[in-house]
Amino acid sequence: MEAESLSLLALADRMLWTTALVAGPVLLASLAVGLIIGLVQAATSVNEQTLTFVPKLAVTALVLVVMGGAMMGLVVDFAEEIFAQIALISS
Repeated sequence: MEAESLSLLALADRMLWTTALVAGPVLLASLAVGLIIGLVQAATSVNEQTLTFVPKLAVTALVLVVMGGAMMGLVVDFAEEIFAQIALISS
């Protein structure tokens, strides 16, 4: 029973790391672009919402195109690990 609890905790830990690794690049890129555009808007006193939305959308799409394969690889590896653990627990 304790071994199953430890394996479930290990899977939960791996799930959180996988989530951070998959979401991190997109969130950091969007944060960086938002910060730069916010500084430009503050310097020029231009407060237009579309000036932040469109570049963030473009950078998010670019990051997904460039790093999407690696992100999906992480998700697939984690899914395979989960299915292997389910097979071990149920047998």
